[in-house]
Amino acid sequence: MNATPYLEKYRSQFHFTPPANWMNDPNGMVYWDGEYHLFYQYHPGGTTWGPMHWGHAVSTDLTHWEHLPMALKPDRHGQIFSGCAVVDWEDSSGFFAGSPGLVAVFTHADQDPDTDRPRQRQSLAYSLDKGRTWTMYDGNPVLSHEQLTDFRDPKVFWYAPKRTWVMVIAAGDRVLFYTSPDLKAWAYASEFGAEEGSHDGVWECPDLIELPVDGQADQTRWVLIVSIGDRPECPEGSRTQYFVGSFDGSRFTSDAQPEAVLWLDHGRDNYAGVTWSDANRADGGRLFIGWMSNWKYANLTPTDSWRSAMTLPRVMSLKTGPSGVRLVQEPVSGLQKLRREERQWENVPVTPGINILSSEKSGTFEIECELELGSATEVGLKLRQSESEETVVGYNASAQTLFIDRTRSGETGFHEAFGCRHEAPLEAREGRLKLRLFVDHASVEVFANDGELVMTDQIFPDPGSTGLELYALGGEARLISLRLYELNSIHSAVTAGI
Repeated sequence: MNATPYLEKYRSQFHFTPPANWMNDPNGMVYWDGEYHLFYQYHPGGTTWGPMHWGHAVSTDLTHWEHLPMALKPDRHGQIFSGCAVVDWEDSSGFFAGSPGLVAVFTHADQDPDTDRPRQRQSLAYSLDKGRTWTMYDGNPVLSHEQLTDFRDPKVFWYAPKRTWVMVIAAGDRVLFYTSPDLKAWAYASEFGAEEGSHDGVWECPDLIELPVDGQADQTRWVLIVSIGDRPECPEGSRTQYFVGSFDGSRFTSDAQPEAVLWLDHGRDNYAGVTWSDANRADGGRLFIGWMSNWKYANLTPTDSWRSAMTLPRVMSLKTGPSGVRLVQEPVSGLQKLRREERQWENVPVTPGINILSSEKSGTFEIECELELGSATEVGLKLRQSESEETVVGYNASAQTLFIDRTRSGETGFHEAFGCRHEAPLEAREGRLKLRLFVDHASVEVFANDGELVMTDQIFPDPGSTGLELYALGGEARLISLRLYELNSIHSAVTAGI
């Protein structure tokens, strides 16, 4: 590990990163006894993907993290691929002598000794000490599929109306549902996705959650989240879709037409995200985090002793809009504790060629702003700016699209697809646009119109590129309000080692 961890070039200052080596998918997220657990796919032998383990960290606020020793290591059944963790409140598994406890459900990956074909089977581990150590179940694996090579990433939850555990699992380019009374014996229930959604890549890391609509607890819909892997001919790379529908304990039915595709994040770098189990909120929202990378270039990003970060944790909810019921995402409120200094501007014209932020220099910060589009054809912010570098977050008024342009964002040459501009449709509200941005040493996350649209991108600017610009093109806009917060680093937490 670097002698001065968390001070390296590009090291995220308020996003979760591993102390060293490779990290990908978030795993096993569960809330238990005052702690949020975050496990993750981890390769302790290098900074590129390799034999998978589960790394581990805990937090009491979803902002500051304590790194713990590795939780799960490969054994005779294979590597430890992605999965989940649940609180077995009624000890249905029999692991806890009648008390509640933590059970991890995950994919063991190895080669079939008879055919030498890749094999993926589902297994269990349990913890008697708040997740600090884990015991593999003697009966592993508990679920396999003889015909499928891609059969992985189980997400399990308790379905109270039928008093059963439900597993949703990725199976090629669709998902399968299983049920169980005890987490050990699983029965096939149904299939979803053969004709629905995007099939641009293999389906991975599914999740199924129930959310109130418009905050009404008596009006709920189910949301099925499914990530899809990279395919060379698709410029977006790996990304995550979702479906809104109904679930009866056995079968999920989508509300949308089969060909409809809803994207969870319109940036390039939010993949394999799932929600925390047992983290019940009064507002009914669910807590989510994703892996902030893309399989197109994940092994190539220009960091040294570690690789990858997680997105900011978000609260997911459902709101009704012109296009129907859609996911809305907002960053967790605990991030406000990181605010160190605030500057603000109100009711200022944004004129082409004039930058009211020209005196500002910021490296890690948050911006909240509301803009009146006026006669401008384009308006936005240029971040991490210097003479040769900038990342642009802009709004095209005529096309009604929000975009991120990272073609000049810093280091981009490690992959031809990285230096790009991408956009997504977003309607202004009565001629106004609200943006909330978080900019770290190697990323920008944009929450537009109160989380109606989200874009997450990695960037790799020079540390000296700290300029800011609020700009307008083609006419004058007006800044209704802007608040700029410098953000503290989260890396004062105790590190127990990995």
